[in-house]
Amino acid sequence: MIKNGPGHKAPGHKERARLSLPSKDMMAALAVTRFGLGARPGDIAAARTDPRGSLLGQIRPKGADQPQPGADTSAQRYVAMRAYQELRREAKDDGEPRNVAVQQANKAIREKAAADFLSRAQLGASTASGFRERWALFWANHFTVSGTKEITAAMVGPFEQEVIRPYAFGRFEDLLVASSTHPAMLTYLDQSQSVGPGSMAGARNGRRGLNENLAREILELHTVGIEAGYSQADVTEFARALTGFTVGREDEARAGQFVFRANVHEPGPRTILGKTYEDDEIGQGLAVLKDLAAHPATARHVAFKIARHFVADDPPPALVARLEQSFLKSGGRLDRVARTLVEAPEAWEPAAAKFKTPYEFLISSWRLIGAQPSAYERITVPLISLGQRGFSPPSPKGWSDMAGEWCSPDGLIKRLQWSQAFAAVIADRLDPNAAAVAALGARLTPPTAQAVARAETRSEAVALLLMSPEFQRR
Repeated sequence: MIKNGPGHKAPGHKERARLSLPSKDMMAALAVTRFGLGARPGDIAAARTDPRGSLLGQIRPKGADQPQPGADTSAQRYVAMRAYQELRREAKDDGEPRNVAVQQANKAIREKAAADFLSRAQLGASTASGFRERWALFWANHFTVSGTKEITAAMVGPFEQEVIRPYAFGRFEDLLVASSTHPAMLTYLDQSQSVGPGSMAGARNGRRGLNENLAREILELHTVGIEAGYSQADVTEFARALTGFTVGREDEARAGQFVFRANVHEPGPRTILGKTYEDDEIGQGLAVLKDLAAHPATARHVAFKIARHFVADDPPPALVARLEQSFLKSGGRLDRVARTLVEAPEAWEPAAAKFKTPYEFLISSWRLIGAQPSAYERITVPLISLGQRGFSPPSPKGWSDMAGEWCSPDGLIKRLQWSQAFAAVIADRLDPNAAAVAALGARLTPPTAQAVARAETRSEAVALLLMSPEFQRR
């Protein structure tokens, strides 16, 4: 729960003065391993001159870096998936549900999705801008689109490339609108099937009715949060305002892209969170999104999630307050919020409070050796074993980054098994003692350094390093 209420104010100058920063050596280690995705050889040494500056320089209006782009767009993927589904239906009617054409179409779609995820992992393992990449991944998880749904599976990679990365340091309103009108989100949350009961289409065909999924998740997860106290009536009214937001059919000029269909839009004014919105067709839903983006509860909700992700499962209330005020004063400028995070003294507490997710653990392990996964199987097989299948969060809430989700006894045993296998392959290339210093810097504790130094083999030393408390936490 959010600890600071609406009236809580950010610390003043006197309070800020009492918050002392750690040494430059420690700040350099934190800049790379907490704000970023882990240290490549030389990263911590490079950050030592100006740890904060090394992060601030990664904030840029044009957005986050792009992985190697896929061969086609989300719209093309959508059309391909619809064609595959139709082909499969026809094959089933013919009594041949597994014919060659179906298998080939399915393989092509799966290979493209796999290439998207591998490219993203390779970028994470190799980028010099770890904070910029972590920031993009945070927003991709905030606006979750999951491959657990077949129609969406092929579009998750393009969704990140077309929505999250371009807007990651822009205005929150733009990110919210772009995500809420993207075909991946519209299909994942069934908005493309929503029909206003009182619309022209609803009057003709009563089989398909109002779908509230997108409206509910925007309110609960993307904007104001459940703490805002909205009602079921607000969800239903918002869902009515969003009717008409859908995806172009395969035979249309905007196939696989966002379209607004007036004939499925529920007519009439809508009252949401106490404000009435006149019927303005597409403008009605967009007006609600704009107001939600600027709502004080959205600032609190987003600020808390950022602080929790970067700093601690139970983040400092003063840090949440700083981020909230930055969001409100800047009109939701995410570059300003990112700068506030980097400049906040609470974010530099030396104690590592965050436990790495499986994806973070694997990416930081590749960064440790200055390499990247060379094939999809190298990243996806261990992720599945560790409970974090690529591009497949189990629900619209996204992946949890709370320690309790990932540090179970079974999870730790599987991390140890992977660490031992990984170490057996790469240990001969490393001096484990030097690798420990390069990976953790001032965060390396004497017990861990001693354990690595006293290991009987290089492979054992590397595995000990990977499983050390300092490496598992950030």
